[in-house]
Amino acid sequence: MAFKSRRTHAPHGVAVVAAALALAATMTPAQATASTTSPAESPATAAAPGAAPSPETGSPESLAGRYIVTLSDKPLATYEGGVPGIAATKPVHGRKVDTTTANAKRYREHLVEEQATVAAAVGAESVRGYSVATNGFVADLSGVQVVQLMRTPGVVSVVRDELHQTTDDKNSTDFLGLSGPNGVWSTLGGTAKAGKGVVIGVIDTGIWPESRSLAAPALDSAPPSADDPYRPYLQGATTVMRKADGGTFTGSCQTGEQFAASACNQKLISARYFGDTWLKQNPPAKRADYVSPRDGQGHGTHTATTAAGDADVDVKIGGRDFGKITGVAPGAAIAVYKALWQGKNGGATGGYLSDIVAAIDQAVADGVDVINYSVGSAFETPADSAINFAFLNAASAGIFVSAAAGNQGPDTSTLDNTMPWETTVAASTVEPYAGTVELGNGARYTGVSTSVAATVGPKPLVLAESVKNATATVYDASLCSPGSLDPAKVAGTIVVCDRGVIARTIKSAEVKRAGGAGMVLVNLTDSSEDGDLHSVPTVHLNTPHSLDVREYAKTAGAQATLVPGGGAMPYPQIAGFSSRGPSLTNSGDLLKPDIAAPGVSILAAVAPPTNEGQDFAFESGTSMAAPHIAGLAALYLGEHPDWSPSAVKSAMITTATDTKTATGDANTDLFAQGAGEVTPTRMLNPGLVYDSSEEEWLGYLEGRGVHTGSGVPAITPTQVNYPSIAFGQLLGSRTITRRVTAVTPGVYHAKIDLPGMKATVRPSTLKFDAAGETKEFTVTLTQKTAESGDTTIGSLTWVGGGVAVRSPIVLTPESALAPAQISGTGKAGSVTFTVTPGLSKFPINAYGMVSGPLTPGSVSNFGNPEQDFWTTVPEDAKAVEFTARTDNPEAGLTVLVAREIDGKLWFEALSDMVTPDARVSLPNPKPGRYFAAVITLGDLPGTTSTPFTFQTNLVNGEDGAGEITVSPKHPKVTPGEPLQVTASWSNLPSDARHTGYVEFPNGSGTVITVN
Repeated sequence: MAFKSRRTHAPHGVAVVAAALALAATMTPAQATASTTSPAESPATAAAPGAAPSPETGSPESLAGRYIVTLSDKPLATYEGGVPGIAATKPVHGRKVDTTTANAKRYREHLVEEQATVAAAVGAESVRGYSVATNGFVADLSGVQVVQLMRTPGVVSVVRDELHQTTDDKNSTDFLGLSGPNGVWSTLGGTAKAGKGVVIGVIDTGIWPESRSLAAPALDSAPPSADDPYRPYLQGATTVMRKADGGTFTGSCQTGEQFAASACNQKLISARYFGDTWLKQNPPAKRADYVSPRDGQGHGTHTATTAAGDADVDVKIGGRDFGKITGVAPGAAIAVYKALWQGKNGGATGGYLSDIVAAIDQAVADGVDVINYSVGSAFETPADSAINFAFLNAASAGIFVSAAAGNQGPDTSTLDNTMPWETTVAASTVEPYAGTVELGNGARYTGVSTSVAATVGPKPLVLAESVKNATATVYDASLCSPGSLDPAKVAGTIVVCDRGVIARTIKSAEVKRAGGAGMVLVNLTDSSEDGDLHSVPTVHLNTPHSLDVREYAKTAGAQATLVPGGGAMPYPQIAGFSSRGPSLTNSGDLLKPDIAAPGVSILAAVAPPTNEGQDFAFESGTSMAAPHIAGLAALYLGEHPDWSPSAVKSAMITTATDTKTATGDANTDLFAQGAGEVTPTRMLNPGLVYDSSEEEWLGYLEGRGVHTGSGVPAITPTQVNYPSIAFGQLLGSRTITRRVTAVTPGVYHAKIDLPGMKATVRPSTLKFDAAGETKEFTVTLTQKTAESGDTTIGSLTWVGGGVAVRSPIVLTPESALAPAQISGTGKAGSVTFTVTPGLSKFPINAYGMVSGPLTPGSVSNFGNPEQDFWTTVPEDAKAVEFTARTDNPEAGLTVLVAREIDGKLWFEALSDMVTPDARVSLPNPKPGRYFAAVITLGDLPGTTSTPFTFQTNLVNGEDGAGEITVSPKHPKVTPGEPLQVTASWSNLPSDARHTGYVEFPNGSGTVITVN
């Protein structure tokens, strides 16, 4: 569900086209930039068998807008020297970046000058610059300037400034084993010391400073004493805190609307807001927020207090006592960076990329130790996104980044925040607050409820749509929309309301307004069950029982009783909403999510105005899971302040345990749970850790087609020294190398479990004489009986030193390796190419040739530098090829192709170079609407425009023009051994461009371009 770059070759300077044109050239406001709209719908033109549909024309300059431009020179956090007269500013191991030194100030000035020069070279102007966590600037660009910057040496990425949104989201700290006399907090010296000396930076919707979970002594100007060395204090208007790693945090309590400097204290030590772009896009009439760090939504307060809220805060809501709650790292300090905002409509709510990057930049400059980022998308943020660069440099400076996987599950490949320097967190359940629905027919169904404190009923059970008022639609009433129910029909009943569209608590409020005695909230499809604080006693049921209740409610005389408690429900389970892998950005070669943590019905502080006056609320989402990991990282860094983010991540991953299925069995879906549920009672004793470095991360980016300008050789994701092993495609045999560093010395023996594969570890025994010693080993994986195209899962475990160090393994054997596209010429001819099969049976088929109609067009740098076309690709398409040709051999065109997903464009490919014959070929394309932009970077001398012809060739299973054959059709092969395949064509009716497709097993194949 994310864009996947299908480029066969990335030209110099186009490193990041995948983001640039992650493109949102047109997007819906709720998903991307609020100031853009979806393209107008126009009917697809029906195509004759074997022919391409006529393209649909679109409006010009769809690429114009505000962009973030990232440059290759290192920012302050990772600059290691090289500019004459300016020494390195990268912090030494175990310390954070210091932005106050003379070298830091000089280097920042150098970067600002560099950014201005790059912008001016294309006639643009920087409206905001970054220099700490990333080196880049924000500018308003035309489509031509976008492409010019993409092709400018030293420019790493050009990405549209989009609106990003938070992921929606019994006592999780008890469940994780943090509390109690033998819990993790006790081993660390108690809650006051759990995370002491560590600062968690929360990039979110702000903070409600009056929350009881944030209560602490006021900041004063007295320096800390020897017995409390990490107590924060004031130096003028600046907050200063000495940290466990020996560095210093320097923050500020930024004043603003209903937020005074006194709002900060020794828990909430800093609060800033970042909204230059959002506030510009949303004038006061569109805002439902405070222009200050104050939380206008409640999400940021919930995540912050989940990570590091005060210990033992009593929570009573609606007369019910929920006991005491505590943040994961109650001894840690919180620094808030508000970059997400509440609008009066959903389309305006969120945070722009430029504001989020500014918040990350400031957090790194301030000196936080951990960043929590509970923000995500239905689509993967591309590797070359400005956010990912900022987080890379933050991690390189020693800052642990915990990021939400997203709430688009249970569909595959729906997750976000998937870089190797980020810890990507899935959401799992804790022991639920249970409630039971007893039906009049004797059936009993247990679901989740925090609001059924005493038995309700028996009462009449009614479907919401059967008790609607006269003016409401059946659909609105079924959702229990506000004002949709008739009090005369609802009074004294238990109402069945469908989940969806309307907030869950608003549904129960409508039932209460209409006089209902209770509610059964039913999922129509498999999803989570949530313990919300409802206005009437409510039980939330999942499928299939939710559908049984709904069906029973249709019967005459239906009755129900709501009862507290119920049957046991297995936990932890991965929430249905939690986004799944595999990561398409990583081609499945990096296991994401990394780990799971509690994210369902998490009780924490919120902003009362947006939570019906309540100080606390149950919320669900990977937004709630990420701060659990952020808090655990703070506990770790309080004990081991010199550990790298990768080492901390490794300790969590290799000590995780499997989650459970709905039947209570062990969950083996690694794309749902990653390594499994984080296990704090084990993570502080990991035995061995897998550590990775900035150099590996830069090499990873180079391998993803991102030109970082670092000179670091490209590597694949599988070559990153990661604590898990993944292959999106494994053909034949593959060997990888890993390094482990001893935390506990001893002898460790390898145990590998991978069904259907031959797996060998060399050496299989590792002996460590001292902590800190590092050793290397290889793992060789060979397909044996595992089915091609099927996911195979297993694990590698090092056993020794009294611990088991488990690395999850997931891979997919594939059937063939072949070129994506090859070319030939003439009305008849052939081309021979190499194919490496992965199967012993290897049939080959050919389709085409196809030559679509020619559509005239014209682009001009003086008025219309871009012309857009739309094409609909059907389900049965084998290949599609887009071409823009001009007769003048000195003219230059570029074709950019994106696919529309839910009203938003996602980058697919860019033609190889500026040329009179620009072409993009996509084998085995996904069905849907495709956008192709033809762009010129300048007219020839003496001309005012560049005319061209545009062609779309769509290959499906129908016969085409002329004939195409392939030889051999049924070759005898040995998996892993290359063979020669010849595609031949004849009797083409013209010299126009024709396209064919050679198909191998399991949907792989090669596009054949002729003329």
